Amino acid sequence: MVNVKPRPKGLDSPLVPKIIKRMSRAQVWLYRRTNGRLGGKWRIGAAFRKPVDTLLLDHRGRKSGTVFTIPLLYMPDGDNLVVVASQGGLPSHPQWYFNLRADPDTRVQVNGEVRAVRARTASGQERESLWRRLVEMYADFASYQSWTDREIPVVILEPRP
Repeated sequence: MVNVKPRPKGLDSPLVPKIIKRMSRAQVWLYRRTNGRLGGKWRIGAAFRKPVDTLLLDHRGRKSGTVFTIPLLYMPDGDNLVVVASQGGLPSHPQWYFNLRADPDTRVQVNGEVRAVRARTASGQERESLWRRLVEMYADFASYQSWTDREIPVVILEPRP
């Protein structure tokens, strides 16, 4: 990518990942116990006035074999769910993305419903079409893309039996 903009000061502090990790754990705990009534909407940044739905994504560590759960913003696309491996515009993909590439069969929780899904990365025209819709849903995705020279992956979670 060209024209990478500097990330806002403070986002690269070593405290940020620790804070995000703790907040994510709390959100997963609340989400599970309330079937998404608490923790089911993202209201930060561009979502302050236009909240975005969240889901819980399980992913198996490719080295440890441990199952991790993270909250992610998502966009429905027919029967599919679409998530973004933005990691806030950091230079590298998030670990969950690498884990899904190694083991794409997983589960998500959307409110009180647990679904079996298979993850795949969108590419080409499909990615571009989804990306436009994702940025309409949550404008901060465009900022994240401007802060990195990597193409932020768009991941499609397709239902599986």
